[in-house]
Amino acid sequence: MRKNSVFIETYGCQMNLADTEVVLSILAANGYDVANDIQSADVVLINTCSIRENAEQRIYGRLGNLKRYKEKNKNMVVGVLGCMAERLRKDLVEDKKIVDMVVGPDEYRRLPEFIDMAFDGEKGIGVRLSRVETYDDIMPFREDGLQAWISVMRGCDKFCTFCVVPFTRGRERSRSLRSIVNEVKELSARGFREITLLGQNVNSYQEGDSDFADLLSACAQVDHSMRFRFSTSHPQDISEKLLRTIAEHKNLCNYIHLPVQAGSNRILDLMNRTYTIEHYLTIIDKAREIIPGVSFSTDIISGFPTETWEDHLATLDVMQKVRYDGAYMFKYSPREGTKAYKMEDDVPEEVKGKRLQEIIDLQHKISFEVNQELIDKEEIVLVEGLSKKSDKFFAGRTDSNKMVIFPLNDYVVRGDYVKVKITRATTATLFGDFIEITEKYMHNELKTA
Repeated sequence: MRKNSVFIETYGCQMNLADTEVVLSILAANGYDVANDIQSADVVLINTCSIRENAEQRIYGRLGNLKRYKEKNKNMVVGVLGCMAERLRKDLVEDKKIVDMVVGPDEYRRLPEFIDMAFDGEKGIGVRLSRVETYDDIMPFREDGLQAWISVMRGCDKFCTFCVVPFTRGRERSRSLRSIVNEVKELSARGFREITLLGQNVNSYQEGDSDFADLLSACAQVDHSMRFRFSTSHPQDISEKLLRTIAEHKNLCNYIHLPVQAGSNRILDLMNRTYTIEHYLTIIDKAREIIPGVSFSTDIISGFPTETWEDHLATLDVMQKVRYDGAYMFKYSPREGTKAYKMEDDVPEEVKGKRLQEIIDLQHKISFEVNQELIDKEEIVLVEGLSKKSDKFFAGRTDSNKMVIFPLNDYVVRGDYVKVKITRATTATLFGDFIEITEKYMHNELKTA
């Protein structure tokens, strides 16, 4: 008897990608095969994101496109997973007739049950949030590769006024340190070379007496040929202990994604960000003191309710002071159910767009200048494969998350760490010449040794 097959499309952040791997593991354990495309699938699942309005609109558009597949295969089950499923379950099931089930982030264990219901003609709905579910005992389904993402905690307790995450993913709860370390060991045995530890706010990880710095240290010691990143950090919870832990281990990347969101204390207060710009800049200075060569990226929202020209200038000022290597920059998008949704969205779209463009232009200028400073410097690069633009060049990343392109040669293979001398740089990319293969991460010396 042929097994049912499942095809999953994933939208949104790395957390959603990690959730898709959990879902595939659950379904594989229940006899499902992974389909290579929609046409050959019995079950099509869309793993969704609700962070911004345009993300939801993309999903609605995609559901419309799926109608033609379901018309050809009347028995096909279509489901929506993730944040959008929890937030818009009524609209998805009752108004969008194509959707047979909606399953929120904390109900994935019941997916086989919901799929069976859908095959029997019933609607499957599971959107309850949990205070305990972490999928701690489930080893995610992963294809072999170099990079992997591990969710170390779920949910968020910060309740920023613009964010739906506490309502779509629930409150904070952490996985056990032992289960995470075991997952790292399994990935090491399979040849993975880079791990990103994920959480809506990884700094608040807590399991017993172990905090996030302890978790990072434990992971770093599993395999010194693997390097580790983490995302996302909240400025309120960055500790000196965490910064010193990054400094101590060679295979913990000198890169911190630290969302600032806005440069005005008045706007930060309205956002309920729980820190001031002065505190934020103190963290930046402390990190640069403790971790030589540390780089930063950030998130910035333009046009939050009541934002004035002076508030906007304050954001530009912070960007110039910090000099981020990169930034994710967005116009404010009201999200139903958040506190900010009840505020008047009083910054005109035209003004939001103009201010956002000024933010983007400034960041591009800073990124270009920061990258120019690396010319004639040597960087350690993890080779990810051939360049997307030419099969005559390799592409890889530095531990500060910068893409590097260098000429193909017979000695280098995917997964090698190589030393490259930078010869040219653009806003987004470094170019250089191969020097040698290195085993930089293959020993347990401290960075400060």
